[in-house]
Amino acid sequence: MKKFSKILTAGLVGLAATALTAVSAMASGDIYVMFSTNVMSLDTNLATDGDSFEIIADCIDGLTQMDAEGAAIPAIAESWDVSDDGMTYTFHLRDDAVWSNGEPVTANDFVFAWKLAMTANVEYNYMFDSSVGSVKNAHAILHEGADPDTLGVTAVDDKTLQVELDNPVSFFPSLMYFPTFYPINQAFYESCGDGEYGTSPSTFLSNGAFILSDYTPGTASMTVTKNPDYYDADKVSLDSITYQVVQASDQALNGFRSKNLDISVISGDQVESVKNDESLSKNLNITGAGYMWYLTFSQTENASSDGSFANPNLRLAFTNAIDRESIVNNYVMDGSIPTYTAVPPQFATNSTTGEDFSADQQKFADYIGFDTAKAQEYFETAKQELGKDTFEFTMIYGNNEGDEVTKVAQGLKEQIEAALPGVTINLQAMTKAERLDKMQNDDYCIALTRWGPDYADPMTYLGMWTTDNANNYGFWSNADYDQLIKDCTSGAYVSDYDARWDALYQAEELVLKEAVIAPLYTKSNANLIADGLEGVEFHPVALNRVYKNATFNS
Repeated sequence: MKKFSKILTAGLVGLAATALTAVSAMASGDIYVMFSTNVMSLDTNLATDGDSFEIIADCIDGLTQMDAEGAAIPAIAESWDVSDDGMTYTFHLRDDAVWSNGEPVTANDFVFAWKLAMTANVEYNYMFDSSVGSVKNAHAILHEGADPDTLGVTAVDDKTLQVELDNPVSFFPSLMYFPTFYPINQAFYESCGDGEYGTSPSTFLSNGAFILSDYTPGTASMTVTKNPDYYDADKVSLDSITYQVVQASDQALNGFRSKNLDISVISGDQVESVKNDESLSKNLNITGAGYMWYLTFSQTENASSDGSFANPNLRLAFTNAIDRESIVNNYVMDGSIPTYTAVPPQFATNSTTGEDFSADQQKFADYIGFDTAKAQEYFETAKQELGKDTFEFTMIYGNNEGDEVTKVAQGLKEQIEAALPGVTINLQAMTKAERLDKMQNDDYCIALTRWGPDYADPMTYLGMWTTDNANNYGFWSNADYDQLIKDCTSGAYVSDYDARWDALYQAEELVLKEAVIAPLYTKSNANLIADGLEGVEFHPVALNRVYKNATFNS
């Protein structure tokens, strides 16, 4: 049986290469999967990244799950009814769903978890708000101090959950497979010490396909094992999944070559060599990762910024100075897509026409593209408006978010400085957590960041740039934009699908016309998948990898 060395504990990521060589032969049913970042919490109210969500979703089912195409299918809720006005959902829970401590999963587990999210300052409680899930009274609770107990979720009885909405939400069932909407057993949660829930196998309950068996926050290795009491256990073939944090791409490739990793994600500069390697090329699988990388600019005066980026012409100069084709071809090199829209391609389709919302990447060419002459025109206007000729900015980026991120940051610096004489960009590397902290607290000037779609609708991106949205890191505000988004979520366009779609394009045009962000590329993953491992589902939305239907015959 293949097993990683137990010396890999928190903070010892640098020993990953040693651990990858200290492994014996494989056994069917046990797979080893690469993670790129350390998982800090398995509390659904605290987790904020795709790797954490993947582990949580291994172990916990929500009301719904994703099928292979990403559609919502029954999970803890074996069925549901929707009122004629689309504003009341009644979910009927399975009788055979149990927690790993033997307690039944009840409607109150959802009520408790959802109301808990309302009482904590957590990143993803916005998904209950009027801009997304529109759960009744969520907006008043989050923004006006209303009592969390007024949230529109009720346990009618142990196996019946009623959810009331402020407005119809056509994609509401698909929201239910996102971890923020997962249940938490109240008695168990309250039995854990303050801040202890989700920090170890003994402080975490499963009701899903796998049970957490080995985990310490920040550790370089964690394991889940098959849950024998899972209601759908007959469909689960894998015995265990061990996740190994491997941040260096050469270690990821070597780990796969030596059969110590069954799923490995390689960097772009390795893709070409793998394609030319007969023994490896058959294992290469390029999948959409969903994330869009972009630059965000702080438009305020703060400890790190002088407020220059409040000037839209300066932002437009930057976004037109970037050669995105060169970025993906020379620095990323893994199949990622140059992106010229605020909503990335390949995740949100029109339910009437089936067309990708962002299929036309030239739709906003008047505002965004690689055009140094246009960039310099914007820059000259910005210099006159700001009364200065030279600018010095600092760009922050994560040094633990993949090998290509540092290369992209360096490439952006070179391109922008070459296109805009008088601009100097200083690069500042830091951990992803530090980058997020600086962005959330408006202590930055320019940030190289990313966002992944939480649900299959353009609003998962466009909702970010409303005034006072917690993810509006540039602190941009536009009354017309706010009204368009309001009309799409709670106003004139809620019940008119085609009109809503058109209004979302109008909102996107405002974002690009003012260069609120500079879109860069939509990320792909270059996966190496072991021979005999089949049925792993890759998704660009919410949960990037799902293993429930996977099989492994080594």
